[in-house]
Amino acid sequence: MQDRNDNERPRLSRRARLVRQATSIYMSRRDPAAIDWSTARAQLDFFAGLAPSAAGVTTEVTEIAGLKANSMQTQSPAAGKVLLYWHGGAYVMGSCRSHRALVSHLAKATGVRAILPEYRLAPENPFPAAVEDALAVYRSLLREGYGASDIAVAGDSAGGGLSVAMLLALRDAGEPLPAAVALMSPWLDLAGEGESMQTHCERDPWFNPQDLPHVVRHYCKPEQLHEPLVSPIFGELSGMPPCLIQVGDDEILLSDSERLAQKIIAGGGQAELDIWPGMWHVWQMFIGLMPESRSAIEKMGGFVRGALKLESAAK
Repeated sequence: MQDRNDNERPRLSRRARLVRQATSIYMSRRDPAAIDWSTARAQLDFFAGLAPSAAGVTTEVTEIAGLKANSMQTQSPAAGKVLLYWHGGAYVMGSCRSHRALVSHLAKATGVRAILPEYRLAPENPFPAAVEDALAVYRSLLREGYGASDIAVAGDSAGGGLSVAMLLALRDAGEPLPAAVALMSPWLDLAGEGESMQTHCERDPWFNPQDLPHVVRHYCKPEQLHEPLVSPIFGELSGMPPCLIQVGDDEILLSDSERLAQKIIAGGGQAELDIWPGMWHVWQMFIGLMPESRSAIEKMGGFVRGALKLESAAK
């Protein structure tokens, strides 16, 4: 499918157009087939780490379930509530530093304590290490005294896929599920079989379908691609908590989100699919640079507050 012409394109803010152009140039110069992941991690941490955290939010370096984590909150967070956030980075990158700013804005928008753990990364620790860490952290929160209904889960990209994989594992183990899950551009199909992988390949300013296998091979074996804890879209998705899915209309991963919403609803659950015209993968990361990011975070904050039965967030 060819890209839309200029007359068909949605109207973006000037800042969004600039960010899209600059990041597209940067991403086009990366070759996943030859990339050194140690260098890539350092670059992501450096550039994302330049983003300012939300005003009025404090960050504490801590540990949970044996993993390094950041705990973020406003001066008066809602008592007894927590947001557990799983960072993206294709399971090979991402850290507290790369996602601290984004999660601080979620902490402010929700008015609750936000926990950002660093799960083990591939290729040093391939599947199922990340899922094991996610389960350990969630169970640790329960042992701390949080009720399942007091916990919301969120994640972006691979962290969105990890969030859903964690839910599937918890459900299948008969354990209590959190109050809600909020996802940003979740990566749910590592086999890359969604329709948008082809129909949106000329739209997506960041990713090419042919590049994804070079990343996936570091996380799992080819015979594992369709396992639900690797690619949750292939799982049976009944019994899921209420879900908000934010995804850009220009993403090759759009079909991941569309299929997730369809399967949750078909399984009797609640899912809101929030497709943003003209947006790309995890545009929320640029909350300090463009208004579309702030609007998305504010909407996600309202969803989490509603799920946790909070009337308002700390400002």
